[in-house]
Amino acid sequence: MRKHEDVHNSTSPAPRLIRAVGLVRYVDRRLLLVRADYQVAFYLPGGKIDPGETEVEALHREVREELGVGLRGADFLGRYLADAVGQGDGVRVELACYAGELDGEPRPAAEIAELAWLTRDEYLAHEVTAPAIVALFADLTAA
Repeated sequence: MRKHEDVHNSTSPAPRLIRAVGLVRYVDRRLLLVRADYQVAFYLPGGKIDPGETEVEALHREVREELGVGLRGADFLGRYLADAVGQGDGVRVELACYAGELDGEPRPAAEIAELAWLTRDEYLAHEVTAPAIVALFADLTAA
C-alpha cells in the first residue's frame, strides 16, 4: 500500500489534522465497514488516537469498543491522508491502516449504528463516501 494525499489549495489556511487508526478486514473482495450514529458515511472500524496511546493500542481499544470483540495481531498496511468526512471544511484525516484477526463475531457497539461488508462498487454507490476509504479500496482491488 502507499500513502495517498489529495491536492489542497496552497492559499487556504492550514487544515486541522485528525490522527486516526483503522482496521482493514478484507475478505472475498468485501471490506468490513461501520457507520456511526452521527455519520452518513461508512468508514473503517477504529478512530482517533488518544494522547499517550500508540496506533496499535488505539486500534485494539477502538475495535473492542466499536465491534465488541478483541483483535489478534496488527500488521501495518498503509497510511492515507485525505479530507475528513463530516468534520467540517479544511479538516483532514491521517488514517493509519492495520490488518488483524477478530476473536469473535463483530457486532455494532458504542456509537456504531451499522456494520456492513461492502465491495468497492457497493461503497461507491453510497451518496457519501470517505476519500481515504475510496483510496484504500483502490489499493485493495489493485492488489
